[in-house]
Amino acid sequence: MIIWINGAFGSGKTTLVTELHRRLPDALLFDPEDIGFVLRGIVDVPEGDFQNIPLWRAQVASMAQGLVEGYGRPVLAPMTLVRRDYADEIFGALEKAAVPVHHFFLDVPAAVLEHRLDHRVVAPDDPERDEAARRWTKERIPECVAAVAGLREDTVLLDGELPTDELADLVLERTGLA
Repeated sequence: MIIWINGAFGSGKTTLVTELHRRLPDALLFDPEDIGFVLRGIVDVPEGDFQNIPLWRAQVASMAQGLVEGYGRPVLAPMTLVRRDYADEIFGALEKAAVPVHHFFLDVPAAVLEHRLDHRVVAPDDPERDEAARRWTKERIPECVAAVAGLREDTVLLDGELPTDELADLVLERTGLA
């Protein structure tokens, strides 16, 4: 099974996945962004977002499937995925392969996201890169907030302002791993 934690940048995906992994130490951590970093080193990235590369979407689905089938353990995937067509492509490939996916979206108001991102440090030794990352993620807040209206029907919407331990309880209960 794949537990995909979705939401805007700054919504708490990584924090929640860290807590889930603490509770499920045998689960595998899979960050689809890593595939993007590999591709970014090989090909040009359209519009600055590797999710726009069809190969990224195909490789994410393939890797997730391979992890589930090859290791038989839950896979935890924190990844912002707000384009419905991209979600349909990835999750559709996993459904076709009979890989169960539990998709959760952390819903957080724009003002809270902006505040969180203002205090996020990505590259402590590189202020210029840190500011560029902050600016890029903040520019995506409107798209991420608007995505809630077009999420897949099987998505479980979670209040991203709840404490992490409560969110983890909800995820584990919903997936039957509690």
